Amino acid sequence: MVIFRLKFAVVAFALAMGMFFYGAKAQATPSDDHIANIEIQGSQRIEQETIKSYLTVKQGDTFDPSGIDASLKSLFKTGLFADVTLSRNGDTLIITVAENPSINKVAFEGNKRFKDEDLNNEVQSRERAIYTRTRVQSDVQRIVDLYRRSGYFSASVTPKIITLDQNRVNLVFEVNEGQRTLVRSISFIGNKHFSDGQLVEEILTRPSRWYRFLSTNDVYDQDRINVDKELLRRFYLSKGYADFRVTSAVAELSPDNQGFFITYTLDEGERYKLGDVQIDAKIKNLETKSLQKELLTQKGDWYNATKIEDSINNLTNTLNDRQYAFIDIRPEADRNREAHTINIKYVISEGQKVYVERINISGNMRTQDRVIRREMMLIEGDPFNRSKLQKSEQNIKDLGFFDKVKVDVAQGSAPDQAVINVSVQEQSTGEISIGAGYSTTDGPLADFGITERNFLGKGQYVKFSTTISGRSQEFNLGFTEPYFLERDLAAGFDIFHDKRNNDESSYDEMVTGLNLRMGYPLTENLRQKLNYTISSTRIENVDSTASRFIRDQEGDRLTSLVGQELSYDKRDSKLTPTDGYVLRVSTDVAGLGGDAQFFRVKSGGAVYFPIGGPEWVFSLMGEGGAVYGLDQDVAISDRFFIGGDTLRGFETSGIGPRDLTTSAQDALGGNFFYRGTAELSFPVGLPKEVGVQGHFFSDTGSLWHVDANPLPSETFVDDNTIRWSVGTGLSWRSPLGPLRVDFAVPVGKESYDKTQEFRLSFGTRF
Repeated sequence: MVIFRLKFAVVAFALAMGMFFYGAKAQATPSDDHIANIEIQGSQRIEQETIKSYLTVKQGDTFDPSGIDASLKSLFKTGLFADVTLSRNGDTLIITVAENPSINKVAFEGNKRFKDEDLNNEVQSRERAIYTRTRVQSDVQRIVDLYRRSGYFSASVTPKIITLDQNRVNLVFEVNEGQRTLVRSISFIGNKHFSDGQLVEEILTRPSRWYRFLSTNDVYDQDRINVDKELLRRFYLSKGYADFRVTSAVAELSPDNQGFFITYTLDEGERYKLGDVQIDAKIKNLETKSLQKELLTQKGDWYNATKIEDSINNLTNTLNDRQYAFIDIRPEADRNREAHTINIKYVISEGQKVYVERINISGNMRTQDRVIRREMMLIEGDPFNRSKLQKSEQNIKDLGFFDKVKVDVAQGSAPDQAVINVSVQEQSTGEISIGAGYSTTDGPLADFGITERNFLGKGQYVKFSTTISGRSQEFNLGFTEPYFLERDLAAGFDIFHDKRNNDESSYDEMVTGLNLRMGYPLTENLRQKLNYTISSTRIENVDSTASRFIRDQEGDRLTSLVGQELSYDKRDSKLTPTDGYVLRVSTDVAGLGGDAQFFRVKSGGAVYFPIGGPEWVFSLMGEGGAVYGLDQDVAISDRFFIGGDTLRGFETSGIGPRDLTTSAQDALGGNFFYRGTAELSFPVGLPKEVGVQGHFFSDTGSLWHVDANPLPSETFVDDNTIRWSVGTGLSWRSPLGPLRVDFAVPVGKESYDKTQEFRLSFGTRF
């Protein structure tokens, strides 16, 4: 419409020009053919001087057709006017305008998938802005594209105008979302060595299934298809198919616009083995023999591009540690197509010395720059180091503050200068949780929590939580400053109040206290934590038939405790480890004031081994501890208890010293313990995103020794006999929370132990 009006205006302008010059012959001489006045007609909101500022002609200029034409185009280009005409009356240039209306309000109707604010962020039309058809049509396409990126390919948007007084309009976008367009099937052509099912497991896109109702991977996304092509390429290159390529990836939309059929056409090529594998160092005096152990590629192995990349990383890190900060490692491949072998030569040369000139941070609207900058292992002026840069990127991701983190390197102001650009996209870091669940240990439970992991954008952690279950009530308020005094020093406190019904020992326990803590790194993987705790413990509601060793401890007790923990963590993930190990040792001393006086030590570790892939993981865990009274007996609240989650096949506090004189055969805890677990986690045949795993395990442990002198009339058992069990279980990362079912059979046990073969734990957040 705008183009039509422009053409019409040009024609009208040409006619007007004819009138100009016809009138000029009758009314003026050539020397008088100048613009004496400019008159604006039709303006309402826009000042006349503003309109004149857009003109390319001014008073005193001649009535030049090219100048008049340029002025007409300039006025239309502003987007302020629905129509513009120029005419001449003697020596006066008359400009008649019809202003575009202003937008009073922008509204959306029919949108359920996206909130109004999401759509408002997508469109360019704004309240109090000028309405133009071109911008509105562009906004319609933006909304449609937004829906298509979320899988709604049948979505349509209709703009409607509601006319108001004073040349104002309300702009309403009516949205018909339609149904989400899912991926109905994924098929492959040309795959001879791997089944369709195997290849589907290697890509992100998934065919639609009922159990994927919380996932978006079954929604068609062209960007995800491109990623899938690269994932397929990497998979085949890791299996020896060096000539592999995806010749096409076609997504066909069904006639009803409700689903896509995706077909990948593959050219697998031949499979190659490695021939000679060498290291060629171009750096003077660099000894390469010791570097051979860093290579993950050996002669006779199947060609694996992933292992080649990992070998380069190993070589780079090793040489960086040897103070070779500026190196360039390139793999040279010599392919023998007849013998189906590839010779690999790792060429190590001295790279150009590059320094970090500047670090730019963008995208953080809430998080302060210093919170991101302190996670960088490089600062301005440092020698550029690719490994440290990658570790810096991972550090920022591990903060959990950002949905996306991207770190790029750009050329600086000189060839030896590099600029690091850190781009982040923030995500919500606050959480209000209401939970419910059930566990065999605690029975029915409910909890409420408020957590903010990036308080005021400073990276501080604040949490309040309360849990109420069949046997306990817990309240906790915590605060952590991860960089106290602008150093890598995590400092914080916890205020807690816990009340627990210890039915297995015939008493209730209530603990209220304050914990002050700090943690700091000693090396990259070694970290130490220090803490001070002051707490009041009350033993109450002791059954009249309870053990004498428990009745004697009824009442209040104040504990002042100083402790520390050393941990060395080499796991690939702290949440779901599949490789690596972690070691811990902690010591506590109570007696700096208060009533309790004891020394307690615990140590343990765990190691994880992937077996044939990350889904099969074998793990070994061991832990042991001891507590010693300092000039007094160790109280029951300071002893160890084993069973339940810590030794499956036995009840909570199911093993260890007991007073068999009482009807409940009260558990007394112990001063010494050890326990261990061997477990194999494996897939059960369901798709990975379902989150179901199987487990085979064996638990072992023992608990013994209490400070007690039983009377002849009391039956007291206390020995260090080994208990152990074997079992199997299933875990499910369900949409409503984690669920685990274990069935364990005690194999080695004592007659007085309390056993429990079946255990269930389930929790949710909503």
